[in-house]
Amino acid sequence: MTSPNPAPILAVRDLLFRHRGARGPLFDGLSLAVRPGEFVGVIGPNGSGKTTLLMLLSGVLAPQGGEVALGGRPVRSVSPRERARMVAVVFQEARILFDFTVLEIALMGRAPHLGAWRLERPQDFASARAALREMDLADLESAHLQEMSSGERQRALIARALSQEPRILLMDEPTAFLDLKHRLQIYEILVRLNREKGLTVVTTSHDLNLAARYGSRLVLLHRGRVAADGPPATVLTSELIRRVYETDARIERDAESGAPFIVPIAPVR
Repeated sequence: MTSPNPAPILAVRDLLFRHRGARGPLFDGLSLAVRPGEFVGVIGPNGSGKTTLLMLLSGVLAPQGGEVALGGRPVRSVSPRERARMVAVVFQEARILFDFTVLEIALMGRAPHLGAWRLERPQDFASARAALREMDLADLESAHLQEMSSGERQRALIARALSQEPRILLMDEPTAFLDLKHRLQIYEILVRLNREKGLTVVTTSHDLNLAARYGSRLVLLHRGRVAADGPPATVLTSELIRRVYETDARIERDAESGAPFIVPIAPVR
């Protein structure tokens, strides 16, 4: 029987982190736990620490104090290969320097699973192509990245992450460059993978309404601290929006999903 309250798969405890050259710490005593199978949306104004938090969770950055744990172990003690089999990351500012094809990009996600000779096997091609189908890119596998729109390139990077077959997917503004159709498509795919395969998903987003519609849990960051953490209806309140975003807003409910959505009124003067 599955425990109703499983141990966190990702956690930060009493986190201290200061960017080089900064006057003070961005995080000082931050604690947060993500349990297997959760779909967490991290929201907050610019400078609140959303992207930095993902970098710390993935082990890209190391804190000056406290602990970041992956599966109950300090994340930096997990080998890069093992970490890549557990966690896939898509950062908003990710860049591909060379003009690879879309299929070659997706195959990069298979690197943690390759053997000693590091040659792709038929199952690696199958996994890569399955990820491309998920991202509606199957017909473009031979296209070169430089020929594609920014939205198509972003979907190729997400396909690379999916072909990794991770247990955890960390995504920094995954739909920032996409049109409305593909924004919804990507979140629908993420929700399906979360529900059907138990994929743990943590995304950052500036789109509060999109985060509320798809995330089962929202974490609102403000000045490096957790201002609110819980179901969308408890996090997206007029009072919190006013305090954190310095904007007056009306909170309504979607008639079909029941999710809250925000109607901005005016900035606080």
